[in-house]
Amino acid sequence: MTPLLILEDDRSFAKHLERLLPKNEFSIKVAENTRDALSLVRTSQFDVALTDLYLGGDTAFDFIAELRNLDRQLPVIIMTSQHTADMAIQSGKEGAYDYFPKPDVAAYQTREWIDDLAIALEEAAGRRRLMEPVGIPGETQVEPRRVDRMLGRSRVMREVFKAIGRAAATDITVLIRGETGTGKELAARALYSHSNRSDGPFVVVNSAAIPETLLESELFGHEKGAFTNAQSRRIGRFEQAGGGTIFLDEIGDIGSPLQKKLLRVLQEKTIERVGGRETIPVDVRVIAATSRDLESAIKAQEFRSDLYFRLNVGVITLPPLRDRPEDIEELMEYFWEKHGPEFGCGTKLSLDGEALALLKRQTWPGNVRHLRNVVRKLLLLSHGFVVTTAIVERALAQMEPPQVAGNQTLQEFIRQMLESAVRGEADNLQEQLDDSVDKELFTQAINLAEGDQSMAARWLGVSRPTMLEKLRKFKLRSDPSTP
Repeated sequence: MTPLLILEDDRSFAKHLERLLPKNEFSIKVAENTRDALSLVRTSQFDVALTDLYLGGDTAFDFIAELRNLDRQLPVIIMTSQHTADMAIQSGKEGAYDYFPKPDVAAYQTREWIDDLAIALEEAAGRRRLMEPVGIPGETQVEPRRVDRMLGRSRVMREVFKAIGRAAATDITVLIRGETGTGKELAARALYSHSNRSDGPFVVVNSAAIPETLLESELFGHEKGAFTNAQSRRIGRFEQAGGGTIFLDEIGDIGSPLQKKLLRVLQEKTIERVGGRETIPVDVRVIAATSRDLESAIKAQEFRSDLYFRLNVGVITLPPLRDRPEDIEELMEYFWEKHGPEFGCGTKLSLDGEALALLKRQTWPGNVRHLRNVVRKLLLLSHGFVVTTAIVERALAQMEPPQVAGNQTLQEFIRQMLESAVRGEADNLQEQLDDSVDKELFTQAINLAEGDQSMAARWLGVSRPTMLEKLRKFKLRSDPSTP
């Protein structure tokens, strides 16, 4: 549930928003003027604020200016019927997270407009949650709410915490390395929270989730007319992160042309918007992360060596969960406490000794994220009571990605997966489907290629390092004749 503050002096429009925004997604409080809104901020916790541009004698910019003294990290979205480039630029300059077009009465009553608004609010709230303080063991912090944080008392994690502390005391570029699910984003947030830029913004860019054709505009912004549908100037993520930190997740997936422009940012601390000629200085700390083997990518000429050396100034390597089994119990206790209420269970984990030993013997291909999903499965199967070895075995078996039978169509396979989710026997279907399809695809390719990795990679249109990563992940032999 996302706590939302609506600042709107038109009571009927405010009631309209309250009525149409999803009630299972937003917890809404409404203020009619800046004074009442600031009073609510002092007494309540919000993840995002939505405000009209004009509020009687005040404006949304007046509200933002006063809000800085109370909660400078609360993202504010401004609603306005002034759809101009100047308004978009002014909103960014005044510290608004974004501005959202306020259409005529007929248009804002449509489901499409409400859905778009809900998406924008959730995205802003997600940025807010990424800026919550992150604790490092051994330190006492007051957190406004319980959030995911880095945990672990193992030797390897103590070394990670030391590395974060050393890097946080500087302003150097940091590269966080580790397998998928090891907590690279949490490490980035810990760096941010303990740095001298913690009062500034923390902007996250998932490079792998944004199409290559849009990523440059997302990072650097664009000028009006730079490309089709560029109807106004847009401020990019680097400018939004001014005075703070930008986190470039999965930087190893960025294409070569954009790698060159990122190198320039790191070297010269300047950017150019797409379609623009103005050189714009940026005061931003860069934290990057990757699960990819960058050294192999350099050899394959898929990643620039000069960018690699710029990123490699400070390196923090996160260990896979299989290398820190002594942390499993603590992690389980945390996830149990966090997710127990969702399942109507208590927050205290009761774990049989043999069950814990079994969990410690697992290889955890999805690392901490994998463990979290197993804990959710255990909550469902145990009903919150003692977790036994039998329950763990059942949970682990159900978490295995399902395999597509040889005579089974993809449509049938997906239907069966969804039916199992309806019965409460499966979750994370998208991830399971991706793994199942990938395993079948790479298995058949390497078999048809008679173990020739380069040939199989060429057929699939992937790099050799990606081919090797999939072979390891799915325990596939590159040569079918090898015992």
